[in-house]
Amino acid sequence: MVTRSEFTKYFLPVYNPGQFIPTKGKGSFVWDQKNNKYLDFASGIAVSSLGHCHPDLVDALNQQSKKLWHLSNYLTNEPAIKLAKTLCKKTFAEKVFFSNSGAEAVEAAVKTARKFAHNEYGKGKSNIVAFDDAFHGRTLLTIALNGSKRMTEGFEPLPKGIIQHPYNQIDGLENCINDKTAAVILELVQGEAGIIPAQQKFVNAIKRLCKQHNVLIIIDEVQSGVGRTGHLFAYEKYKIQPDIVCSAKALGNGMPIGAMLTSTKVGKYMQPGAHGSTYGGNPLACAVAFEVINKISKKSILNGVQKKEKRFLDGLNKINASLNCFDEIRSAGLWIGCKLRVQSKLNLDNLMQAAYSNKLMILKANNNTIRIAPSLIIEDKLIDEGLERLKKSIQQLLD
Repeated sequence: MVTRSEFTKYFLPVYNPGQFIPTKGKGSFVWDQKNNKYLDFASGIAVSSLGHCHPDLVDALNQQSKKLWHLSNYLTNEPAIKLAKTLCKKTFAEKVFFSNSGAEAVEAAVKTARKFAHNEYGKGKSNIVAFDDAFHGRTLLTIALNGSKRMTEGFEPLPKGIIQHPYNQIDGLENCINDKTAAVILELVQGEAGIIPAQQKFVNAIKRLCKQHNVLIIIDEVQSGVGRTGHLFAYEKYKIQPDIVCSAKALGNGMPIGAMLTSTKVGKYMQPGAHGSTYGGNPLACAVAFEVINKISKKSILNGVQKKEKRFLDGLNKINASLNCFDEIRSAGLWIGCKLRVQSKLNLDNLMQAAYSNKLMILKANNNTIRIAPSLIIEDKLIDEGLERLKKSIQQLLD
């Protein structure tokens, strides 16, 4: 049996995982090596939106695994075409590029936006406007889009031409978004920052300035997309017409896949040789993602997200009324952030460990916030059970 100490010995120390090692999952539960059973309120950071090992997804993977695993991008394949067609039919998009991850989807989006701006307007239109405390990935480009010292220190020099602006702040936007701007990249809900929704007036100001200066709008929906907010994609709620959308995480329910969605007009300059991916459009990942999109796009699932969100919020507010442990509770569908009230033992690391000891898996976010991102089809009784485990974990730290 492999051990946690072997992880420390052989892995680059960029992660600090919990002491237990999961070995299997089913629905909203995960079991470790000792057969302890954990209730999962994390979903692999908003990934396993249909739970672990959903039988229809297992069936899709098994069927495809007997047919075809991989092809080079000199060829295409049936699952990739089916998935691309479905994504275009269910969104604004007309063209799709498949990658392996959200960061790669963002990379493709920025390249596509700059290529379009260069060909349409000339060399001087290349800046990308991004927002403070955003999270777009961990490549050199995507940490540059974040801009904070916490993300960038020691990795300089970073890609240039990125302009930072405070999130949800309208004042000064007109100084950032101008005729030199190729694109604005925006999370409609900042996940890593602690579930911070964009204000509609902020989004409207971005739309107005982008239209005025012929600037593309890139919406990063790597975490917010594929049903997480109760809409297939969050841009639908904000009534914004994106030029490019980045998707990943829940798109594959655990299979590595990302996608950049765009229009024919914007994508027309990305000709052969402009971009690529060895594994992007992999038949196995696309076969699973096709099933994921068709299931999560059903109204019954999306409407259920909003009902379950209310159940979570009711329960969390009751916990707060009893224990006075949260400064703020924020949500966007089944994506919930609870900012902890500063107290001696009640901090993120301690609460994570206490939750694990009570067989509950939760997530951390920045700004002293715990994050909850369960399966979109989690049963109501499990929501209640998990909240009881969370309350018990908090109570232990307050006693």
